[in-house]
Amino acid sequence: MNKQDCTNTSVREPPLDYSFRNVHVTQDLLSEEPRRGLRPLRHSRSGKSMTQSLWLNNNVLNDLRDFSHVVSQLLEHPENLAWIDLSFNDLTSIDPVLTTFFNLSVLYLHGNSIQHLAEVNKLAVLPRLRSLTLHGNPIEEEKGYRQYVLCTLPRITTFDFSGVTKADRTTAEVWKRMNVKPKKARVKHGAP
Repeated sequence: MNKQDCTNTSVREPPLDYSFRNVHVTQDLLSEEPRRGLRPLRHSRSGKSMTQSLWLNNNVLNDLRDFSHVVSQLLEHPENLAWIDLSFNDLTSIDPVLTTFFNLSVLYLHGNSIQHLAEVNKLAVLPRLRSLTLHGNPIEEEKGYRQYVLCTLPRITTFDFSGVTKADRTTAEVWKRMNVKPKKARVKHGAP
């Protein structure tokens, strides 16, 4: 089976689901039993899951220390990880480790404690990110929250569970023009 076949197969696989497991640190996932879904998970010969989806929602994670290492222990093809659900945890920032999963297309971060809107900037490097949730974080209260996210991540098509329309894009662009201060020209000393 070639790598493309692995990717196509794992898209149809159910998620590796560790939701509601009272997970405090990512290392706990290695000893925790995932939830059973309606369909059984397929595993490789090495015992690793063949899925592209990892659900860690409704736990008590406050950081993602060792996340890459743990994911590589759980998934046969961690580079194909496309969906991560970290909603309803205790995360205060967007860990840069999430930006190492270049096939990530769905990222749920709603219901956390993310404080600074600039944290969203980290996600701009993800070329396939199409769906993002951030509502229920303190950043939602910042003025221009939706417009900022849409300007920072112009490729997303779903934000906080609603589709991004052409009108949303236009509003975000107008907001950006009105809120981004132009850089002042530098004045050289001694120049006329």
